[in-house]
Amino acid sequence: MTVQQLIDRQLFHTVNSGDETEREITGVFCCDLLSIAMGKAPADSAWVTVMGNVNTIAVATLADVACVIIAEGAALDEVARARAKEQGVTVLTTDRPIFDAALAVYQELHG
Repeated sequence: MTVQQLIDRQLFHTVNSGDETEREITGVFCCDLLSIAMGKAPADSAWVTVMGNVNTIAVATLADVACVIIAEGAALDEVARARAKEQGVTVLTTDRPIFDAALAVYQELHG
């Protein structure tokens, strides 16, 4: 499934549609510790977290994830929103708990 297909499913609210919406999502990664996400988030994954700050966008870029999903009703702050636009990072949000958000992506990937 591509990032655009995930957006089109309307499971999540789109905060920023990034530059690579035709990119394939190959898995899901859940983590709120940025230092761990930086080293362990698989490239091309959908990263689910509650961290909505500018450092999250930096880690998403470094880890080369396909998109970021901010869960639990957490919000992306304005600085992070601007950086996501600058960096072309797709950011989605949801009120769902992290597990439920990740499960929804997993189910879309694996039918």
